[in-house]
Amino acid sequence: MNAEMQHASDADTEALVALWEAAGLLRPWNDPRADIALARRGPHSTILVARREGRIAGSVMVGHDGHRGWIYYLAVAPDLARQGIGRSLATAAEDWLRARGVPKLMLMVRMENAPVRAFYEALGYDEEPRVIFSRRLDGK
Repeated sequence: MNAEMQHASDADTEALVALWEAAGLLRPWNDPRADIALARRGPHSTILVARREGRIAGSVMVGHDGHRGWIYYLAVAPDLARQGIGRSLATAAEDWLRARGVPKLMLMVRMENAPVRAFYEALGYDEEPRVIFSRRLDGK
């Protein structure tokens, strides 16, 4: 992979937003800058970045509730896809959770996103039958 894994800093915010936009992860109802600030603020979450030649090549947001870990925003720069960066980011997120004693990792992928579903299946993740309920708490 040949990329250095680090925790994101405040200076990385705009590059992360641009990466997530390029990777098609952003939705109109999400505020990625607020997501970044929240993930970096607490002890139970972080954002890991893979740097290559001074730029962010990929990222993953990881957090936990003590029992379940979650990963979000796993993204790789489109021009660097299929070079092992995504796999390395997933492994780094797993290691971060494992170091905190978290026994289980969860993630969500949209049903229609076959390439990402195949990516996680290739990494050994199991697709589980679940129904997800949600509710907006911000009035949007």
